[in-house]
Amino acid sequence: PRHEQGGAFAAQGYARSTGKVGVAMATSGPGATNLVTAIADAKLDSIPLVCLTGQVPTTVIGTDAFQETPIVEVCRGITKHHYLVTDVADLARVMKEAFYIATTGRPGPVIVDLPKDVQLDSIEVDWDVPMNLPGYKPHVPDVADEKLRQVAAQILRAKRPIVYAGGGVMASDSAAELREFLRITGIPCTTTVMGLGLVPANDPLSLDMLGMHGSAYANYAVRDCDLLIALGVRFDDRVTGKVDAFASHAKIIHIDIDASELNKNKEAHIGVCGNVRQALTELNKIVQPPEDISAWVKHIKDLKAKYPFSYDESFDGILQQHAIRTLSEMTAEMDTYVTVGVGQHQMWAAQFFKFNRPRTWHSSSGLGTMGFGLPAAMGVQAAHPGALVIDIDGDGSFQMNIQELATCHCEELPVKVLLLNNQHLGMVVQ
Repeated sequence: PRHEQGGAFAAQGYARSTGKVGVAMATSGPGATNLVTAIADAKLDSIPLVCLTGQVPTTVIGTDAFQETPIVEVCRGITKHHYLVTDVADLARVMKEAFYIATTGRPGPVIVDLPKDVQLDSIEVDWDVPMNLPGYKPHVPDVADEKLRQVAAQILRAKRPIVYAGGGVMASDSAAELREFLRITGIPCTTTVMGLGLVPANDPLSLDMLGMHGSAYANYAVRDCDLLIALGVRFDDRVTGKVDAFASHAKIIHIDIDASELNKNKEAHIGVCGNVRQALTELNKIVQPPEDISAWVKHIKDLKAKYPFSYDESFDGILQQHAIRTLSEMTAEMDTYVTVGVGQHQMWAAQFFKFNRPRTWHSSSGLGTMGFGLPAAMGVQAAHPGALVIDIDGDGSFQMNIQELATCHCEELPVKVLLLNNQHLGMVVQ
C-alpha cells in the first residue's frame, strides 16, 4: 500500500469479506502509529486482524531511539491482545497465539511488535510449540437446553415480536440459521448497519436497518414490540438513542458470545452468553411460531408501505440516492461487493443499496473512519478476484486514502469507485 492505514484497511476488507484473519505490516515509529486508526476500527467492529510492527533493537528500547514509539502501549486499549517480542525463541508461540486470539471468541485485532535484533536473529523452530494463554477461554459453553426452552416459550407467547440482528450473526456466519429461524417463526427482522445482508433486502420480513439513520418502519416496530430478540448486537447509541425509551414495552432476549455485552447498555430479561450459531441451530429444532401475529405482521407491512426510504424523484438532476439505487438495480444479478467511506453517502448506501447476501457490505461502523472505502475495496478485490467490487465514496472520504489508487493500478485490482462529489463534507454541512 501507499500508506500504512491503507494496508490495514485492505487487510480488513479481506477479513470482513472472507471471515479469515487479515494481516498488515508496518515499520517502527510513524509506520506503526499509522496503523492505529485501522486497529481501533477493527476492535470496535470485531474484525480478526493481526498487525506486525517493526521496533528499534531491544538494546535501545526506551532511549527515544530514531523512529521509536512504544506502539504496544499506544494500542493497549484498542487491541484484543498485544505482544512485544524480546526473544526470538518466543516468536513461534507468539504468532500461533496471535492468530488464535484474533479469530476465536469475539474476534478482534492483535498487534505483534518485533524489535530489529529479534527480526535478524535465527533459531530452530518448534512448530508444535504449545500456546500459553492462562485465563483466555474463548469457547463459551453451549447454550443450555433449559435456556433455549425459556426463549422458545417467550416466542410462543409473543404478540408483537421483532428480531434485532447484528455483527455477531455475521461474524459467526449464521445468516443461514437466522433465515431458517425467521422462516419457522414468521417474525419480522431488523438489523444493525453491521448486519445488512443477513436477511435479503427484498424479503417481506425484512425491516432493513434500524436506529438514527435507519428506516422509520423499523424504529416504529421496535418502539411497539412486546418481545425483542437481540442476536449478536451491542445496543449501540446509534441504534437506541435514549436507552430508557428503546423498546420500553418489550421483554428482551439478548444472545451474545461476549458476556461483557449482556446488560451493559440495556438490561435483558433473558441474557444468554453463547455462540449465536449454536443457539440458533438448537433453537430451530424446538421453536414454534408465535400463536397469532398475523395482525402484527400486517401492521409491519403497512408501516413499510407508509414510510419507505424516499427522495425527491421530481428533481431533474442526479441525486445521490438515485445514483445509488440505480447502481443497486444494475448490479443486482452480479457478484457484487460494496465498501463505503463515512458520511452521508455511507448512510444513503445503507438505505438504498439492496444487500441480499452476507459479507457483501463493508462499512466502518463503530469507529466511523473516513477513508475506509477505497483501501477496504482493495482488500475485498484481492480476496475475490472475479467479483465486482465497488467503493461508493464521498469526496471527503475518498481523498483521505486516495493514494491507494496507485496500489490498485500496480496490483491490477480493478476496483470501481462511485464518487458522490458535493464539494463538502456532507454530514457536517447537514
